[in-house]
Amino acid sequence: MSSIDVVGTHWRWIRTAGRVAGAAAGLTALSAGLLMRQAAEARRVIPMAEAPPPRGDGVYGAKFGGKALELVILGDSSAAGYGVHRPRETPGALFATGISRRLRRPVRLHRLAVVGSVSAGLPYQVDAALEYQPELAIILIGGNDVTHFSARPAAVRHLGDAVRRLRAAGCRVVVGTCPDLGAIQPIKPPLRWLARRWSRQLAAAQTIAVVEAGGRTVSIGNLLGPMFEADPVRMYSEDRFHPSVEGYARAVSVMMPTVMAVLGTDDRAVLPVAEDVRVLSEAADEAVRAPGTEVAPAGRWARMRRYRWFTARPATAGPVLGGDSTGGVVGYTPEDHEVG
Repeated sequence: MSSIDVVGTHWRWIRTAGRVAGAAAGLTALSAGLLMRQAAEARRVIPMAEAPPPRGDGVYGAKFGGKALELVILGDSSAAGYGVHRPRETPGALFATGISRRLRRPVRLHRLAVVGSVSAGLPYQVDAALEYQPELAIILIGGNDVTHFSARPAAVRHLGDAVRRLRAAGCRVVVGTCPDLGAIQPIKPPLRWLARRWSRQLAAAQTIAVVEAGGRTVSIGNLLGPMFEADPVRMYSEDRFHPSVEGYARAVSVMMPTVMAVLGTDDRAVLPVAEDVRVLSEAADEAVRAPGTEVAPAGRWARMRRYRWFTARPATAGPVLGGDSTGGVVGYTPEDHEVG
């Protein structure tokens, strides 16, 4: 699919949402009509897509020498980095830079995420990923499943199968679960409340499927919501829907501790500040309510962990964006990257 399907086919979902909400929650025809009007208003203020995101494929940290770690990025526009203008600003480039610096090892990035992708598109992305014999896969998916009104069981099954196939090939997997679409500024209540509910339900189901398949999740939820609401010009890209350079850097900083932990680093910065063991279903529900929580397999149980965020320095010059004092772990300099 081309452009942002969250903007293009989003509106078909909204019309369906109005009908479903009216039937399920007893909304009046007037209330359903309000949802329609809110969808039209959001469509008016969110620009249509103009160009695909830049690619950032290549080797990062070649100066360290040795065999490069093979990293694949799968998912939708949030994984591809829609809304930024330079390859170094994409989430994949930020992950690759941060990993290479902390491991002092080259990282070869393959960005296979597709703008507009739903979870049903993951099998094709995994097919392509396995050709590179990846050691680490990072997946960001779910928003389009909500906006396309995808059947939740099918979407979750596709994600679980993708993780299972990657794990069977010896690849470690970290999944950022569905973000809270209720945090999107152009979406107003009551439509925002409905979007939030569906996003959270999908995120909890994703967590269960991923952990059962042997991967780890990091709940995104509304983790970035307060910052986005406080400074939307800085944290959103021009379309007011996708993150800006700094927004993506913030999201990467939240996931980096789990990424480093799954790679087996013994760096003190990835020691959890809180930890608990729960039944998987309970852990999934709790993670949705506490964004930034990692959920990982622990025998018949699930382990929940929370970390201090790594410092997130965006790919362009600017101030360090909160977190701990690990020195701009997701920062970028031109010598970090060699295209190839």
